[in-house]
Amino acid sequence: MRLHRNLVYTTIDSLHAIFNEGEYADKVVARALKKDKRWGSSDRKFVAETIYEIVRWKRLYAEIAEVKEPYDRDDLWRMFAVWAVLRGYPIPDWRQLEGTPQRKIKGRFDELSKIRTFRESIPDWMDALGVKELGEAVWTKEIAAQNQPAKVILRVNTLKTTKEKLRAILMDLNIETEFLKEQPDALVLKERANVFLTEAFKEGLFEVQDANSQLVAAYLDVKPGMRVVDTCAGAGGKTLHIASLMQNKGQLIAMDLYESKLKQLKLRAKRNGAFNIEYRIIDSTKVIKKLHEKADRVLIDAPCSGLGVLKRNPDAKWKLQPEFIDNIRKVQSEVLESYSRIVKPGGKLVYATCSVLPSENQEQIMRFLTTETGKKFTFVKDSKILASDSGFDGFYMALLERNTI
Repeated sequence: MRLHRNLVYTTIDSLHAIFNEGEYADKVVARALKKDKRWGSSDRKFVAETIYEIVRWKRLYAEIAEVKEPYDRDDLWRMFAVWAVLRGYPIPDWRQLEGTPQRKIKGRFDELSKIRTFRESIPDWMDALGVKELGEAVWTKEIAAQNQPAKVILRVNTLKTTKEKLRAILMDLNIETEFLKEQPDALVLKERANVFLTEAFKEGLFEVQDANSQLVAAYLDVKPGMRVVDTCAGAGGKTLHIASLMQNKGQLIAMDLYESKLKQLKLRAKRNGAFNIEYRIIDSTKVIKKLHEKADRVLIDAPCSGLGVLKRNPDAKWKLQPEFIDNIRKVQSEVLESYSRIVKPGGKLVYATCSVLPSENQEQIMRFLTTETGKKFTFVKDSKILASDSGFDGFYMALLERNTI
C-alpha cells in the first residue's frame, strides 16, 4: 500500500478547485477521473474516494494540520498528510510531505474526536441547528450516519426490464447487486463500480437513485392514464420513476424554472423510453394558472437545505449558509401555496424534501394546512426518514388529499 505521485497531485489539484474556487465536488471528481486514460479502476477509486474523504473531514483535518482558509498548496499537502497518516499509509520521501508529525497527528485526532463538531467535521451553526431541531441524541446519531459514504443504488427501469433480468446482466459484468425488501425497483451494488459505462445504462435499463428517493414516486400513488404534474422536476430522477409507474400511459407534465435541467431530463427520458412526458418551463405565473385544479396527482419535490443527503454531497457542509436555510423555508411555503392549486378535487399531493429538519418538513405541512388554500386539503400521512435509521439518504414526504367539497 503506497502512494503514487500522479494520483496524489491530481487529488491536491481537485481539492484546490473545491475549497478555493467554489467548484462542486462531483463535477471536480468527474473531471479528475478523465485525466489519465492509463489509470485502472483502483487508481480512479483512490482519486475519487480520497477527494471525497478530505472534503468530508475538512474541518477535522484542517484543525489537526493547523491550517486556515483560504488554503494554499502547502496547506492542502498538510491536510493530505493528515489523511494519509490516519489511513495508515507509509509517508513517502517527497519534498511536500517532509517532516510530517505522525505521532502528533494521531494524538490530536484522539483529542478532537471527543468534540462532535470536529469528530463529525461540521460548522458550529449546523451543529447548533441540528441539536435545536432534532435534539442532542438524535442529531448525534444522524450526523454520524451522514458522514458514512453513500451506497450506489440503482432503480430498475420497469419500462424496459425487470430487476431479476438486470441483476443477471450486471452479474455477467462482475457487478454484484442485492435486492431491497422495501423498494421493489431497487438494486444495491455490493461494491462501487462505474455503472455509467455499461451498455445496460446506455440502453436505459436503470438509473442511479438513492433507495429512499425511490419511495417518493410510490408515495404519490399514481395509476396509468392519470394526469400527473411534477412541479420541481429538475433533471428528472423522480419524473422518470413516475413515468415507469404510469407504464407510459396518461399525461406526465415535468415543470422546472430552469430550461437546462429539462433538457437533461429530455435526454434521460429518451434513453429510458419514457414518452408520456411533457416539458414546461415555469417562466411566468400563467404556466401554473393554466393547470389549476387539473391534475390527479401533484409532486412538489421542494427545494431544501439538502441536510438529508450530506453523505452523497459532503461539500454541501461547507457551501451551505444559515441564511440560505432561512430563505429556503420561505420558498417552500410559497411553492406549497402556489403549486398545490394544480390538484383537482379528489386528487392527491405529495410534498417531499431531502432534508431531516422538521422546520422544512412537518412544520411546513402544519402551517400550510392552516392557510386558505391548505384548508382545502386533508392530511393523509407522512414519513420522516433518517439516514441513521435507514442506512440511506434522509427524506421527508407528506401525502395530502384535496377535498371534493
